[in-house]
Amino acid sequence: MTQATSVRAQSIRVALTATVVVAVIYAAIAAAVIAFATFDLTGQIDARLIASFNQGGPGGGGGRPNGGGGAGPGGPGERDRPFGPQIFAWTIAPDGSVTKDAATPVLPAEYVAVSAPQTATISGERVRIAGTQRGGGRIVVAQSLSPVEDTQRTIIIGTLAIAPFLLVAIFVGAVLVGRHVAEPVEAARRRQLEFTADASHELRTPLSVIEAHTSLALAHERDAGWYQNAFTKVDHESRRMRRLLEDMLWLARFDAARVSTGSEPVDLATVARQAVDRFDAIAQTRHLTLEVDAPEDAVTVTASAELLDRLVGVLVDNACKYAPEGGRIEIKVALDGGRPTLTVDDSGPGIPDGDRKHIFDRFHRSVDTAGQADGAGLGLAIADAVVKATRGRWTVGQSTLGGAHFGIRWPAAG
Repeated sequence: MTQATSVRAQSIRVALTATVVVAVIYAAIAAAVIAFATFDLTGQIDARLIASFNQGGPGGGGGRPNGGGGAGPGGPGERDRPFGPQIFAWTIAPDGSVTKDAATPVLPAEYVAVSAPQTATISGERVRIAGTQRGGGRIVVAQSLSPVEDTQRTIIIGTLAIAPFLLVAIFVGAVLVGRHVAEPVEAARRRQLEFTADASHELRTPLSVIEAHTSLALAHERDAGWYQNAFTKVDHESRRMRRLLEDMLWLARFDAARVSTGSEPVDLATVARQAVDRFDAIAQTRHLTLEVDAPEDAVTVTASAELLDRLVGVLVDNACKYAPEGGRIEIKVALDGGRPTLTVDDSGPGIPDGDRKHIFDRFHRSVDTAGQADGAGLGLAIADAVVKATRGRWTVGQSTLGGAHFGIRWPAAG
């Protein structure tokens, strides 16, 4: 499975999970809204039924509260009130006879003694019904629950109409967000696998050389000169392997923690001079001219002194490796528009145009220069990590000395 396919599959799985969760929450909210609306509207109907008792008893000609045969409490306009279209009323005499108007359905016997409001079914219609004692008889009133049912139906239809658009939007959004989040993670995992593979390859070479020489040394007796040469090669490969392991451990710690020794104002010129002092002996053995051009005043960078020392050391070491015998290396520290800058130029072969976008990749070595210097291709990767951590920006190109040019610019101090 390719990286793109893996990210796509993961994002779809995450999106489906998010959509299901949202659908469950949405259904729960819709159910809560329906329950609240039902409770509220039913409460309004119950209050209206009870109020009808308080507005008067049965009158003549129709058996309705407040009298009159055509309307409930409040007169004819009561039929048009929201959620209160009509109150049916039954008057039960002490002898058990029931009085009602022609429009009122027959009261089932089981509801004659009803008291507190409850839901009932009369003539196939769901109603809220309540009753009370009045004189020697009873009054029973009821109102249809059709307004409540209509409201429930409206909420359900609205919920179902909105749900597809909402869930599709959630799914698409989750897929996009999932891909955006998963791609860096997948890329980091892929880089880690590549790093492990490249590290294994780089370690295999010195180990093979050491193993070959030890096997030959143990095969039979040889002269002292042969042993001297073999141990020299073993020592060289051991040092190379140690440097490789140190660089790998530094990068691993840096990637895992992203923690430096702390930021403080550091004089970049002082760091550059100290680096030149360290590499002076190497430069002399190859007859290299190593110069520093820095102002007397401090050029301050707010960063970790340890990281800056590592950065300058990598660049100077890289220049010393690739500069030819008797070549020249120039390190310059300056302020450019208030921004601290560091440049390292050498007279070596330079950087091929096709390799410039890959020079900071781990274990990358130019095809034209891979055989000219001893290293695993981690130095510039370390330098790039330091530059990013200290908020610097690179400029890479052709040096005025004919070789490579590496420049870094940092934000102005403060």
